Amino acid sequence: MDIYEVIKEKNIDFPGKPVPAGNYSLAVKAGDFVFTSGQTPKKNGVLIAKGKIGELITPEDGYKLARRATLNALAAIESIIEDLNKIEKIVKVTVFVNSAPGFIGQVQAANGVTDLLVDMFGIENGRPARSAVGVAELPGDAPCEVELIAQLKR
Repeated sequence: MDIYEVIKEKNIDFPGKPVPAGNYSLAVKAGDFVFTSGQTPKKNGVLIAKGKIGELITPEDGYKLARRATLNALAAIESIIEDLNKIEKIVKVTVFVNSAPGFIGQVQAANGVTDLLVDMFGIENGRPARSAVGVAELPGDAPCEVELIAQLKR
């Protein structure tokens, strides 16, 4: 099925092209792969929440915020390849979670990422290798940051 039909059918609020916050590329194509820079849960260029998950932000909200960051990463890929239907599969995801001291639920935010990818691309192409990493701080006090690696169709 066409990925844009899936986005419409599942009523996914797909963002426009993200804007880099510095001197870097949103995504880089290398051979049959696209690597994204880390994307945070922004809407119209503004963080929709700030703070640590497990403190100011609940794990349930962290799940939703990680989904938004994932959509921004997909928009970054789209800005390079112009059509998300060119994606064969999502190969790797790294989820950085701005974690409160003692918080060990990073996997819940990471599940927001992979649940969305499976919804969009199916189990075979949307369930990547994954890392969920708790960190002390993220730029702008973002609650999470997501990086994707996608393999393109030949």
